[in-house]
Amino acid sequence: MKRQSLGAILNGIPLLLLACVVSFFAWQSAKFLTSQNLLNILQQASSTTIAATGMTVVLLTAGVDLGVGSVMMLAVAVAGKLVFNDWSFAHAALVAIAVGLLAGIINALSITMLRVIPFIATLAMLFVARGLGLWLTNTRAMNMPEQVTAWGEASWLGVSLPIWTAASVVLAVHLMLSRTPLGRHLYAVGDHPAAARRAGIRTGAVIAIAYIVCGFCAALSGLVSLIQTGAVSPSFGEGKEFMAIAAAVLGGTSLFGGRGGVLPGTVLGAVLIQTIENGLVIINADPYLYPMITSGIIFLAVLVDSWRSWLLARLQRRPIYVTNE
Repeated sequence: MKRQSLGAILNGIPLLLLACVVSFFAWQSAKFLTSQNLLNILQQASSTTIAATGMTVVLLTAGVDLGVGSVMMLAVAVAGKLVFNDWSFAHAALVAIAVGLLAGIINALSITMLRVIPFIATLAMLFVARGLGLWLTNTRAMNMPEQVTAWGEASWLGVSLPIWTAASVVLAVHLMLSRTPLGRHLYAVGDHPAAARRAGIRTGAVIAIAYIVCGFCAALSGLVSLIQTGAVSPSFGEGKEFMAIAAAVLGGTSLFGGRGGVLPGTVLGAVLIQTIENGLVIINADPYLYPMITSGIIFLAVLVDSWRSWLLARLQRRPIYVTNE
């Protein structure tokens, strides 16, 4: 009973943090809890939610993808170039998705076949993809035509396309993790790779799929951000990988692998981060505080995960009773 109670408390940490943040900003400004602003938060969080969903899949294998932000930038840079060469945005978006998949495949091959540790392999992708993106754009901002921003303004049933896109990705990944053998294999590989191999799981293939999914989500996240902002800047996607990691970990996904989920975990983490950013804008906080707040969120995410892992490890220990005869 004690384990179940503490487990429920640990799983409820993201929701508790979100409630505290919402209460604080609602107290600071009457504009915060308006329906329009809450819808804006969901819309602004859609890109981070998609990137964090892909990151969650990788973290479940005890890996990490540091190239997410750069892959986002490269994918939208390719899409932008194609649009300016008279391609329709729909076709350019498909090519951008292919770029994300290719980046994921390269990461997967580097990690599973060349045995490069994920930190180094994806760090290399961070620099390579960012460099290619800057080369394509000549380090200049590209303002997108109306056909691109029109996608960001599209809506169905009063809900914008970015929110529908994020919801679709989250639902698909949630079903994959909870209802398919692949999902069970991802958890098994992250929890105990050696035991997973002995059980007959092809750990290399499972890890490869995780990075390919993350590459797909990075490209899609970039496209969603592009139709909202309408421009590709040299700093596009910078730091997005850290926000994705923070959202996933705040949502209960462990940095040590084998534990977590996207619904409601990662979604709550992404919404929490966006709620803080939105609230700071509404109360007219000093913009120079934003990097400090961001770093604080990342530190909090890692601290919560370490604390959660320590507590769960203590609960799983079996007490040894010594009797004196």
